Amino acid sequence: MERLDIVNNALTEIPTDSAWVLQSFVSNVRYANRDEITMLRALQPGLNRSEAVVAVLIPIKKNAQWWELAQDERRAIFEEQSHHTAVGMEYLPEVARQLHHCRDLGEPFDFLTWFEFAPEHTQAFADLLRRMRASKEWDYVEREVEVWLYRAPEEGL
Repeated sequence: MERLDIVNNALTEIPTDSAWVLQSFVSNVRYANRDEITMLRALQPGLNRSEAVVAVLIPIKKNAQWWELAQDERRAIFEEQSHHTAVGMEYLPEVARQLHHCRDLGEPFDFLTWFEFAPEHTQAFADLLRRMRASKEWDYVEREVEVWLYRAPEEGL
């Protein structure tokens, strides 16, 4: 991949030289309760920190069985069984993240998960992924792709 363009506005025209285009939007937090949201906001660093020169994009598609569940059933798997938020918070602020939704746009993935961290936190990120992939929630993941990106420290992502 020669380069990645992140566009935070609606595109009226897709560039013709694009090899891969993923569209998404940032939405409200859907499975966390008020206390979890407050803790996340207190710990979550902003993106594009100068030291966070490693980024990983993981588009995720969940299976039909996941989407057939009611919201409270998904919450139970997401938090009570998989402890998604609690596990993720263990890696903050070292591993910053942003979740983008794309299922409602008819995209091939349901979510785009974006992570940023400094090279010395690569093992922590690998541990985070290992724990997430071992959770009950991951039984519902149909497809995922891992795209690792690196930038020179003085450049923006």
